[in-house]
Amino acid sequence: MEEQFTAMFREHYPLVLAFVSRRTDQARAHDVVAEAFTVAWRHFERLPDEPLPWLYRVARNCLANAVRADRRQTRVAEKIAGHGLEPEPDHALSVITDTGLRQALHGLSPGDREALLLVGWEGLDNQAAATVLGCSVVAFKVRLHRARRRLARLLALADSSPVEDVPMARKVRSA
Repeated sequence: MEEQFTAMFREHYPLVLAFVSRRTDQARAHDVVAEAFTVAWRHFERLPDEPLPWLYRVARNCLANAVRADRRQTRVAEKIAGHGLEPEPDHALSVITDTGLRQALHGLSPGDREALLLVGWEGLDNQAAATVLGCSVVAFKVRLHRARRRLARLLALADSSPVEDVPMARKVRSA
């Protein structure tokens, strides 16, 4: 079992590290990936034949846990200090070089962004991406379709008014 885990670790560690590194800073990425592989070791006998989507999902959950823990610590620190702290910039999208695309992606909800990045950046198919997000393939396809439509709309709006930031908002018709 140890040899099989080591082989799986060597094959998938760089991919899981890259996945997490695109979502957080390098120091946290290594900690999150270590935690994800610790979980994989504990559940090694139950891993699917293709463990990468499962590892992505575990890593995503570990990262969410780390972010929640940081928020709790920040709230405690703010309460003790009696003032707010400056928010940290989102480093997950900093690797995208196209400013227009980065702005459009930033205008999407986190769920839409994640669906698009799992397919477009991670190269996962619908089945694997659905596994990462913990939903059915049909639900993921719907999410992805809607996310693509929203992204296209934001890109079109950005092209039509390059000077202003155009937030995505629902238009309310007056009666």
